[in-house]
Amino acid sequence: MQRSTGLSIPYPASPAAPAVRVPLLFVLLAACSAAGAATTPVVGRPCEDCEVALIGLPAAPAASARLAPVDEPGQRLRLHGRVTDAHGRPRPGVVVYAHQTNQQGLYPGEKTDRTPGVRQHGRLRGWAATDADGRYAFLTVRPGSYPGTRLPRHIHLYVIERGCALYYIDDVLFRDDPHLTPAVARKASPGRGGPGIVTPVRVGDGWEAQRDIVLGRNIPGYPQCAP
Repeated sequence: MQRSTGLSIPYPASPAAPAVRVPLLFVLLAACSAAGAATTPVVGRPCEDCEVALIGLPAAPAASARLAPVDEPGQRLRLHGRVTDAHGRPRPGVVVYAHQTNQQGLYPGEKTDRTPGVRQHGRLRGWAATDADGRYAFLTVRPGSYPGTRLPRHIHLYVIERGCALYYIDDVLFRDDPHLTPAVARKASPGRGGPGIVTPVRVGDGWEAQRDIVLGRNIPGYPQCAP
C-alpha cells in the first residue's frame, strides 16, 4: 500500500494485527466523516486516505495544536506557517491536518487502535485552523525515518477548506536530513501547496520550522472557491 502524497512512500511492513472489534460509536464516527467528505470534496487525486483527515475533526480547532503529547520522546519541534490564497492574501479558518511517525519512524497505534482515525494514521495526528492572519502551528517532535529504510523523515499535511476542497500537499521534509539528497528532493517536492522542504532552526532546547501554504497551488482540479 502507498500513501498518495508527495513522497509516495509505502507503509512500513508490519506484522498482521489481531482482529479488532469496533464499537458502534466509532462506526457512527466513520459515517459522519463520510458525510463530511461528501460536503468537502477531495480534489487533487489520487489520494487513498484523504478522508481520514475528517475522522475526529473538531468543530473549531485552535490555531496552535499539539500533534505530539508533552511526554512524547524526541526532539521538540514547533512547525508553523502562513496560509494564503494564490494572490498572497492570508486565509483565516482553513484547517491544516497533520500526521507523522514517532522518533522510531513508526505510526503508533496504526492498524491496532480502536479509534478509526488513529488506526489509519497513528496517534500523532491533529488539526489547526488558521487565525485572522492565516497562521497555524503544530507542537510536536521531529519524526524518524521508516525503520530499515533511507527514506527522508517527513510530516504528512492535508488542507481542509470546509465546503470547498480537501487535498494533500507536499510533505514537510527537513533540509538537514542526510537522506534528503538532491535527487530525492527533486522527486519528492513537486510544489503541491507550495514548497514542502523546510530548514529547521535551533530555538532553545528544540527546533522551529516554517512551512507556508498556498491554497490550491499545483492541485489538479482545485475549484477556486470563494473565501
